[in-house]
Amino acid sequence: MTLVWSSLAVERLHEIAQYIFQGNEETAVQWLDTVLEQVAQLIDFPQIGRVVPETNREDIRELLYKNYRIIYRLDGEAVNLLTIRHGKQILPLEDLKPHQTDR
Repeated sequence: MTLVWSSLAVERLHEIAQYIFQGNEETAVQWLDTVLEQVAQLIDFPQIGRVVPETNREDIRELLYKNYRIIYRLDGEAVNLLTIRHGKQILPLEDLKPHQTDR
C-alpha cells in the first residue's frame, strides 16, 4: 500500500500540532510522532481503522488517537489520508471529497 496525504490532511496535522505546541512543546512532539506512527501502520494494515459512522462506507475509515480522528479512504493500492479532526468537531462531508494530494 502507498500512503497519500491530501493537502487538507497535511494542513490539519500542522494546525493541530501548532495548537498543542502552544501549550506544551514536548506534548506536541509526542503527539505528532504517535500520529505518524499510527498512520504508518496503514501501509501494512489498511483495514485496521473502523468505518466512519457518518458515511457507513467500507472505503472510508478512521483511526482514533487520543481525542482525534485520522480519516482516510481506501483506493485500490493507496491509502488516502483525507483529514484529521478533533472528535468533538462535526465532520464536514466536504472533508471526505478528493483533495489535492502531497505524497
